[in-house]
Amino acid sequence: MNKTIFFVMGVSGCGKSSIGEGISSYLSIDYVDSDDFHPAANVEKMKNSIPLTDEDRKPWLDALNKMATECVEKKQPIVIASSCLKPSYRKRLQQSIEEKVVFIYLKGSFEKINARMKQREDHYFSGEDMLKSQFASLIEPENNESIDFIQVDIDQLNIQETISNALSLLKAKAYI
Repeated sequence: MNKTIFFVMGVSGCGKSSIGEGISSYLSIDYVDSDDFHPAANVEKMKNSIPLTDEDRKPWLDALNKMATECVEKKQPIVIASSCLKPSYRKRLQQSIEEKVVFIYLKGSFEKINARMKQREDHYFSGEDMLKSQFASLIEPENNESIDFIQVDIDQLNIQETISNALSLLKAKAYI
């Protein structure tokens, strides 16, 4: 396996957790949801539909980078679901382990993802305004960004098809 840290990224509601769990199961490696690493203050803000600032995200991104770096040091591959909305976040997440990281960008339309979010229960991140804030913050990965990534269009695919497509793209790029 050429890459050992797989960040499954996209806006809330795009399927990061389900896709990440599917990829980790296929690869027989651990899966972590980055939401579990948010400080309590961040969770409280999101519960109250208050978008996080870049400053709010710094300790969260640093905790994720620390965990990913420890996984690289221990030679333990891992799949991490994380929004990774901006190039600065992705840079911070892969700091000092760039050659081991690949981002799996789950690209979808606001309409499709909003419809999915309306079906979710018991998730602290909800509401159309919060999703709009994520789309407003999202800067899609680009080839000039100095990251390794694949892009999977999720609008026309179910979860299993998305997982299969992501795995095919990872194989085609020799990341796995």
